[in-house]
Amino acid sequence: QVQLVESGGGLVQAGGSLRLSCAASGIVFRSNAMAWYRQAPGKQRESVAVISSGGITNYDASVKGRFTISRDNVKNTVSLQMNSLKAEDTAIYYCRSFGRDYYWGQGTQVTVSS
Repeated sequence: QVQLVESGGGLVQAGGSLRLSCAASGIVFRSNAMAWYRQAPGKQRESVAVISSGGITNYDASVKGRFTISRDNVKNTVSLQMNSLKAEDTAIYYCRSFGRDYYWGQGTQVTVSS
């Protein structure tokens, strides 16, 4: 059974940090690119950060320099380190696999207070 399970969300003050993790099972993790998306109220879901199976990363301009995506192919996890958080970062954050297996996690709420 495929599972992408996000964790690490919560409430943080502006300027603070959070680290999100996504634990994957039931997919060939090493063969998939992984991504973090987010969806704020009233907005479309958008890609935040992507990491290829080979470790190449790409970021949305709004988070570049503040967020870092990484993967651990031994633990089958993908993480998103979020620093210098802003109120505009408030959203539900979703883990996604693609390239071989296309699945979404259920999301984890990140709320940044001003």
